[in-house]
Amino acid sequence: MSSSSAAQVPDPVSAGIGNGPAVSRREFDALFEAVRTWGRWAPADRGAWNRVTADHVRRATAAVRSGAVVPTALPWNTRPGPDNRKPALHHMTDLGDVEAPEPRTHKDFIAVDYHGKGVTHLDALSHIAYQGQLYDGRTAGEVVDSAGARFGAVSTLGPLVTKGVLLDLPAVLGVRWLEPGRAVHAKDVIAAEKALGVAIGEGDAVLLRSGHVRRRAELGAWDSDAASAGFHVDALPLLAERGIALLGGDGDSDVRPSPVDGVHSPVHALAVTAMGVPLLDNLDLEALSAATAEAGRYEFMLVVAPLNIPGGTGSPVTPVAVL
Repeated sequence: MSSSSAAQVPDPVSAGIGNGPAVSRREFDALFEAVRTWGRWAPADRGAWNRVTADHVRRATAAVRSGAVVPTALPWNTRPGPDNRKPALHHMTDLGDVEAPEPRTHKDFIAVDYHGKGVTHLDALSHIAYQGQLYDGRTAGEVVDSAGARFGAVSTLGPLVTKGVLLDLPAVLGVRWLEPGRAVHAKDVIAAEKALGVAIGEGDAVLLRSGHVRRRAELGAWDSDAASAGFHVDALPLLAERGIALLGGDGDSDVRPSPVDGVHSPVHALAVTAMGVPLLDNLDLEALSAATAEAGRYEFMLVVAPLNIPGGTGSPVTPVAVL
């Protein structure tokens, strides 16, 4: 179905899909304090990526057996739709008739407002502020302005090579996808580890497959800001305890509607602002799901190389899993 066609999405409350339990603002703030890692690392604006040492990289390479390379990015999305209100741009600037002598060239232009639902991207630590503060307690208004971010920029992160773990919830549950609004809880993470034979460890990248991309392909696009499967905030203390370095998924990690009163993206606030864990949004994990199922293992080497954008709050990216 065309991406411009809107799929029918059940109301999570009336359908009993389960984005709860509801969390009060007071409970959320206590959770924020419990998982906060401010003051732990230098440089602070690399956050949890400081966990990934040369030893972690060597261990990640040990996960490579077949050498299969699986990209996990969506195609560059230039088509407007209910989940792509700011389409990416791509047009040709040279069709071989501009420059001489030989050889002729073909050139093109790309641009994107990538923070949204249409483009696979990395959220840097400057992207999310909670109660006016970025990660490590930096005042957002003092370090982010029209010129970009002077703290927590994506250029500070640089590339990441570490062990990746795929939490393939549809495979665990024997369903085609998780319905929009379905929350993934700490107990679901533990059950997925057991079922898939994986163990999330320090410095790992955790990728959640909800089947979002498959559902969209079969039923059409919908407003995933209003309803999408993702983590409930009760999963974050477990991930914080395990010491993860990166979190991502085929949605944007947050279950929507949010279960937290007055906080639209609570997992973003907990991961990025409290824990210093960058996020990968809008991955295409369908090929990786098939590859891991065929291999019978859900751990791999993950390579993430964001664009070097000084002051950038994130970057379009094509993360690559190597099995």
